[in-house]
Amino acid sequence: MIKRIIQILLTLRRHRVLHLMFALWPSQSWYARLARTLAPRATTPNHAHDAAQMREALESLGPIFIKVGQVLSTRPDLLPADYIRELSHLQDNITPMDTAVIRAEIEAQLGCSIDAAFSDFDNTPVATASVAQVHRAVVRAGSWAGRDVAVKVLRPGIDDLIRTDIRCLYAAARFFMRHHRDGVRLRPTEVVGEIERHLGQELDLQCEAANTSVLRHHFEGNPILAVPEVCWDLSARRVMVQQWMHGVPISHTDVLSAQGVDLKRLARDGVEIFFTQVFRDGFFHADMHPGNIFVGNADSNEASGHYIALDCGIVGSLSENDRYYLAINFLAFFNRDYRAVAEAHLRSGWVPADTPIEALTSAVRTSCEPYFGRPLSEISLGDALFRLFDVSRQFNVSVQPQLVLLQKTLLNIEGLGRMLDPNLDLWQTAKPFLEKWMKTTLGPRGLIKQLKREWPYIAQNLANAPRALLTQINDAPSLADCQQQLNTLTQNHAQLRRTQCITAALATLLAVALTAGVYWLTRHSA
Repeated sequence: MIKRIIQILLTLRRHRVLHLMFALWPSQSWYARLARTLAPRATTPNHAHDAAQMREALESLGPIFIKVGQVLSTRPDLLPADYIRELSHLQDNITPMDTAVIRAEIEAQLGCSIDAAFSDFDNTPVATASVAQVHRAVVRAGSWAGRDVAVKVLRPGIDDLIRTDIRCLYAAARFFMRHHRDGVRLRPTEVVGEIERHLGQELDLQCEAANTSVLRHHFEGNPILAVPEVCWDLSARRVMVQQWMHGVPISHTDVLSAQGVDLKRLARDGVEIFFTQVFRDGFFHADMHPGNIFVGNADSNEASGHYIALDCGIVGSLSENDRYYLAINFLAFFNRDYRAVAEAHLRSGWVPADTPIEALTSAVRTSCEPYFGRPLSEISLGDALFRLFDVSRQFNVSVQPQLVLLQKTLLNIEGLGRMLDPNLDLWQTAKPFLEKWMKTTLGPRGLIKQLKREWPYIAQNLANAPRALLTQINDAPSLADCQQQLNTLTQNHAQLRRTQCITAALATLLAVALTAGVYWLTRHSA
């Protein structure tokens, strides 16, 4: 791990971008200022050159750093345009692995030769991501014979690198927890644990195939989102084969406009898809950077002019309790009911029970009101989150690790919205959907749906209810006797403790008296 940390620092120094990290470090301590002074940098600022060096450094450091670059590439409000353009190459344009190595990996996983599985296999990858790369092929035999497919294969050796980087993150999290004033409240080791769990899923393509299949099922019959079908016969832990989807990357807005795609409608659909996954299903695509989101071509049968979701390796899931309190918070914010936001935080246990409600309401109002009702072009969810983090620190709000992926996904949604329709009113677009979800979840239909889901458990226990009631009635006298015996034992124990205390006190007084007597006799005999 120490070797890896040294390697990371040397790589950043070699690409002359180490100073950028220190420049973003807000600390004004003497060692932070010294680091900014000593870090090597170019004599004259050159954003284009620095951006290229940063992209190369992140790419050479591996998957976790690439994902950081992918998130930054969707935030034009945080970085200059040169950095956004350069970091966008990290979405699907990583340096590919050698073809012979990839073919050997596929054959080892499928247990047959490439030629036996596919009648045509393109050795040039169509996409290269942080942990895998994708090749186009045509299935040779079986029920999928003749169908165009995408063959995704993990990059050999990636597992060990990710495990080492996770150990580095744990070390950094423990250091942060010990030395930062918010270390315990922010629960960094639990956050890293969430990252580790989801990266573990991404390194198992069988898991990704299952996620893809579930997401496809959830949107079956809904035209706003298409998800590819999985070919289970040709999928394994390190290889996944799925339906080839004809589309254009969401970031190519000029091509989409030329094809007549309504970008404003796409932006609204993106918000609906996000809230549908989060609140209706509790299961959402958590890696929605532009490299994973396409729009169907005009001649596409399945998704013409609509979204296509790819790379479902990282998904998030939320419990019904989390969804309920999230919906309450969102709706209260949309209605500018900041007291309801504060009360929801208290009821959910996200803030200490003794938090003063009026003070929390005032802090939430101060943080959120400047952003209400304004289009994306005039706000930054990043700034809003930073303001909320300040409120969190002030009121000791406990970070919820299960919501970390949701926050990341929300930032991705903001980045997509900025590309498609900077004038999108995120709040007014989302509010009707949330109101409808709350009505169907908490209203009569929601109650009936809940009863249907719980009916097997109710039916199973309903038949045993009379016997359980009679048993409780029959056991009531014995329970009363037990309670009386317990009360007697408690009283006896209390009496025994008092006796022991009195005995100890008398023994102490006796010891003091004996000591004083011996001392007096000694003095007088002398």
